[in-house]
Amino acid sequence: MTDSLETRIAELRPKLHRFAARMMGSAFDGEDVVQDALAKALTAREAGVTAANPEAWLFSVTHNAALDALRKRRRREAREAAAIDDVTASSADSRAAAMAGLRTFLQLPPAQRASVVLADVLGHSLEEVAGTLGMTLAAVKAALHRGRGRLREIASAEPKEISASEAERARLQAYADKFNAHDWDALRALLAEDVRLDLVARTELRGARNVRVYFTRYSERPVWRVSVGSAEGQPALLYRDNSGAAPAFVVLLEWRDGRIVGIRDFHYARYVMDALAYTG
Repeated sequence: MTDSLETRIAELRPKLHRFAARMMGSAFDGEDVVQDALAKALTAREAGVTAANPEAWLFSVTHNAALDALRKRRRREAREAAAIDDVTASSADSRAAAMAGLRTFLQLPPAQRASVVLADVLGHSLEEVAGTLGMTLAAVKAALHRGRGRLREIASAEPKEISASEAERARLQAYADKFNAHDWDALRALLAEDVRLDLVARTELRGARNVRVYFTRYSERPVWRVSVGSAEGQPALLYRDNSGAAPAFVVLLEWRDGRIVGIRDFHYARYVMDALAYTG
């Protein structure tokens, strides 16, 4: 492994996300997997682990992290199913809609899914796919054949979409209006004392006293316009520059009693937009 693993991570992070997002069926869950995988990679480096091919190794670590996340998801869903045996059709529809878009890939078994994403989305050779996944060349060819066939069968399926409730949209619209008016003090006043900020791929902050600087950074370069939309079926803020082009990134807010308790800002992880299903 080279001495500058951080440099390779910065170069490969968008590709790792494209892979993880399709493994998870969600651009947001894919970013969670990438963060977990890179943390494990850096920990392994500190423990003295080396790799002749850092790129293949990082994809392998990400692949394993995705499998772990999928297993956790299945266990969580099993627990929820056992605890709630009277789920209504509308609730089931809402959960399915929240995973729309990339969810198509979830209909493939993990080996097929990983093979198709690495080969067809990221352009890896069969040999590279086999090395990354620890499979034989024959097994990769078989997985690709089955996976591609299955994707063709479901290619015409349209993702479902859900809308934010009127109250949620009104709350987000009020935030967007304040942001567009550069009313930074009003936005700071919305922060709960225990607010959490995840500036994806950059830093994390905790507590209103620390998170207030978040708005200061935007005030120093007021080039963004915010609109209300949805991303993977959940309410989201879409950020465009003054040209009014396609959104450059999204921000997710979590609320409690009218105060913001969570901010997840993808300003520094714009590669997420490549895989994100959004409206607005």
